Amino acid sequence: MHAVQSSSVQATEQPVAVVTFRNFSAPIEAVWQALMFYEEVTTRPPFLLRSFLPIPLASEGCKFEVGGEVTCRYVEGYLLKRVTQVIERRQFAFEVVEQNLVLRGIRVLEGEYRLRDLSEGNTQVALSTRYQSPNHPRWLCRRIEAAMCHLFHRHILRAMQDVLRAENNVLRG
Repeated sequence: MHAVQSSSVQATEQPVAVVTFRNFSAPIEAVWQALMFYEEVTTRPPFLLRSFLPIPLASEGCKFEVGGEVTCRYVEGYLLKRVTQVIERRQFAFEVVEQNLVLRGIRVLEGEYRLRDLSEGNTQVALSTRYQSPNHPRWLCRRIEAAMCHLFHRHILRAMQDVLRAENNVLRG
């Protein structure tokens, strides 16, 4: 049951942006190196993500070059992402140019990581996703979608934190 979903969302539906923030006790250079896509996270997603999102398998392609394309494979489908912005240690953004996933009518448009250097070697990451959804009633569906998107973001940010901890332990060891 694969269908490219770009045609399933009405053009009149306004894009929605969801942003999740997390502070890391690590320098911005280390956090930049730990950036990852959902498809690169090796820990098992929480129950709700496993229930509502396709199961990721892997990603392949050129991730840190503007114009680079990354194919993100799932058990039932794929996303093709194109890198649109790379500002070393500050911003990483991509657009979804092709979506062949069943996501309850939702069309993923873009994703972005913004890093901000905080005091004393700490870094803040803002992870955002923009999407369109035909689901109604919007007042209810928008809240549910935002909650799922925040859970999705927290899963990725937690995986980044795990990578940073593992690297810190290796350096200490």
